[in-house]
Amino acid sequence: MRRKTLDMLLIYTGALLTVVLLAAGSLLMWGYTFTSSNVHNQLADQKIFFPAKGSPGLKSPLIGPFLDKYAGQQMVNGAQAEAWADHYIAVHLQGIGGGLTYAELSAKSMADPTNTVLAGEVQTVFRGETLRGMLLNAYAFGTMGMVALYSAIATWLLALVMLILTLFGVRHYRQTDSEVVV
Repeated sequence: MRRKTLDMLLIYTGALLTVVLLAAGSLLMWGYTFTSSNVHNQLADQKIFFPAKGSPGLKSPLIGPFLDKYAGQQMVNGAQAEAWADHYIAVHLQGIGGGLTYAELSAKSMADPTNTVLAGEVQTVFRGETLRGMLLNAYAFGTMGMVALYSAIATWLLALVMLILTLFGVRHYRQTDSEVVV
């Protein structure tokens, strides 16, 4: 095979890979934009605000260290949703249910159907766990969006490297004698 033929094949392959990497990076960036804007919009619509710094609700060592950095802010991203779910709702649910899960409280309530206080705790814990699950879904999607962002950046950098290598290939093609055989 002549060297120029091999160079041309490598140039076309490099150009194709560059285009594929640019397209993949663009799709990943779209994924990031889509997930982050949806998480933001869904959370913003809920109008959840973190308590102000120094509020009684942030004094607990199980809550304060995790929520202080968001004090007074509106919840609009996955990291905030995760902090609220795991370090505010979860802590309060532990207090309401005495450390029992929704399933344990529900079983206890079914065994004593006349206990209205316990039935109220079951409903409160159910609602809290539901909200907590929804917020953790927002956190998961926010995290997937960030992974897509970092992947898009890495893919675009790889496309740049491939473009540079392809241009070196074009330069080599132009400098190579057409009679050289590999």
